[in-house]
Order: sequence, then C-alpha cells, then structure tokens
Amino acid sequence: MHPQLQNEWQHRLIALLEQQPPDNDGAHDLSHLHRVWAVARQLLQHYPEADPVVVMAGSYLHDLVNLPKNHPQRQLASHWSAERARQLLADSGLTQAQLDNLAHAIEAHSYSAAIEPRTLEARIVQDADRMDALGPVGLARMFYVSGRMGRALAHPLDPLAEHRGLDDQAWAIDHIEVKLAKLPGMMQTEAGRALAERKLQWLLSFRDEFCQDWMAR
Repeated sequence: MHPQLQNEWQHRLIALLEQQPPDNDGAHDLSHLHRVWAVARQLLQHYPEADPVVVMAGSYLHDLVNLPKNHPQRQLASHWSAERARQLLADSGLTQAQLDNLAHAIEAHSYSAAIEPRTLEARIVQDADRMDALGPVGLARMFYVSGRMGRALAHPLDPLAEHRGLDDQAWAIDHIEVKLAKLPGMMQTEAGRALAERKLQWLLSFRDEFCQDWMAR
C-alpha cells in the first residue's frame, strides 16, 4: 500500500473508532488494534496479492462490538462487529466486494465464532489478531483478563497440572496450555505460524520459570 494511502486510511479508521462508545477493556483497546495492524503489515509482505485496505480495516474494526469472554452471546460479537463496520464504511468508496470481504474477515477473526476464513484477507486478520495473545504482550493480556474475571494466578500445589485436570476458568496460568499453546497450529498462513511458534516458545519458557518460583518453598 502506498504510504500516503495507508496514512489516509489509518487516520480515517481511527477517527471512526474515536466516535464509538468508550470501552474500558484494556486488553482490546486501541493499542491492541495498532498491534494487530502491525502484525498484519508483516504478513502482507509475504502475501502481496492480498487487499491491504481490507486487511487494515479488518485489523482496526474487528472489535467494534466487544463482549466479555464469559458473556452468553460472545460468539455473536464478531457478526455484530462486521455489520457495524459495513455501516461505518458504506460511503467510504470501498466496493461491495471489498465490504463483503471485510465483513467476512471481521466475522472469521473470532475464536468464539469458529468461522473458517475463506479469503486471504480473512486469514491474515485472524492470524494477526491471535498473534496478540502470544509473547510478552499476550501474557500481560492473559493475566489482565483473568484478573477481571476473578481467576487466581495458579493452582497452589500443582501449577503445571501434572496431577489434575486443566481449568483455565479457575487458574490463569492454565490458559497457556488450554488455548494459547494451540494457536500456532491454528494459524492460517505459513508466515503467521512461524511467528506464532517463536512467540509461543517465549510464553512456555515464562510458564516454566513462573511455576518454579511459584512452588519455591
């Protein structure tokens, strides 16, 4: 994407976000959206045939409707976000095909919705969003969300779940094995898988050291 066009679209998308009702979820704030777009830009270098405007809009607008992870309608949030994005960009100059592609990318980004991405743009947006659950920032987001939901840091006697079942609804550190360790294998692009695997290794190293300190007596 030409730098001037990129800047124009980025300013436009951020302006749209600033007009939305405030959301106090620090794990899904504007910084998260910036990081998703930053990873998407990296992936676009490997897939120049993808539409960068659709990918950018998907990166910034995928959380327009953001429901808590324990909300009973959580799986519908990405559908509502997609419909809201259509409305916001109806007069933006995007073609109907681009709007359709964008809506699908937003719907398919969601882990809860379990929608298979059918387009390259959707695969890139999904990978970029899930990448933010890995590495140091992903770890911080994990503990932030767990704290908001009242979960304890780790099981007091068996943090690695060697003699019990995993339960990330009770113990935050369990979430690494329950979900985050699976993300590299779920990445939709080869470039995304390679980056996710590196970030996961950092996360697993942290978990092992954390559990050693946790069990120090």
